Amino acid sequence: MLLFDPAATCLALVLALVIDALLGEPAWLYTRVPHPVVAIGRLLGRLEARLLDSGDTPEARRVKGRQATLLTVGTAAVAGWGLHILCVHMPFGWWIEAALMSSLIAQRSLYQHVAAVARALALGLDEGRKAVSQIVGRDPDRLDEAAVARAAIESTAENFADGVTAPLFWGVLLGLPGLAAYKAINTADSMIGHRNERYEDFGRFAAKLDDAANLVPARLAGFALVLASVLTPLARPARAMEAMLRDASRHRSPNAGWPEAAMAGALDLRLAGRRVYGSTRVEDAWMGDGRVHATPADIWAALRLLLTACFLQGLIVLALCGIA
Repeated sequence: MLLFDPAATCLALVLALVIDALLGEPAWLYTRVPHPVVAIGRLLGRLEARLLDSGDTPEARRVKGRQATLLTVGTAAVAGWGLHILCVHMPFGWWIEAALMSSLIAQRSLYQHVAAVARALALGLDEGRKAVSQIVGRDPDRLDEAAVARAAIESTAENFADGVTAPLFWGVLLGLPGLAAYKAINTADSMIGHRNERYEDFGRFAAKLDDAANLVPARLAGFALVLASVLTPLARPARAMEAMLRDASRHRSPNAGWPEAAMAGALDLRLAGRRVYGSTRVEDAWMGDGRVHATPADIWAALRLLLTACFLQGLIVLALCGIA
């Protein structure tokens, strides 16, 4: 017996994409109730405060980090399953489930945050630096105009993979519980999956689990951007495919290189490369072999690719609904 109806789940996901595209994350709602990702973060924060002890051995920190991560992910999955069961037994419950799913997809918020960088950068470098600091962790004072634009475009590509494609992938496979579990994994990685003194051991499991959860979605996101470039004026699909297949495996991340290289090739840019996060310098391979000097116009071009890719993914999920 199936744990959920695949056709109804895919239909709910399509509706979730529409809800997210139209409404995003309404402030009137999330000033009254916590956003699901905020709730997940609070739970993990409490577990971290209880379990993380700088006096522990590295092995003990790894064990406790694994416990904190699995408790957080398990709680999110159980909550997702419970909400799914409630929705199944409610009139128009699949509409409610679609609304819940939409809160775990980040199409509109990603577009808005990146578009804010393009608008700010058009006003001046200082404004662009302030805006990009809201979406990337690198030191904004070290970024010139081209580096601000590249950072915004890289964020578009990477967050398309883990904010849109991956939730859809796990939602199609495992419904709302899978989508909720994935968001917990991704949140854990963003909170504790850092390679620094505090989290090197405690967050190791979270980082590896996130890599595993994004292994397939990141590659699907790369191919979605290649396909989107076929339908986007001035984009270069052949170069997108070439850059992705050539450069993705050279990225320091096992996953981020796929959408970043596809985006770089489609826009005739070079992305990634050397970056500075706080006091840490990252030496990374270039994705793509185009221009280094990105501009605000390139950010808008990346956002057009994003919109097309999101639309195509929605069509694919709708087709899966028909097949199911």
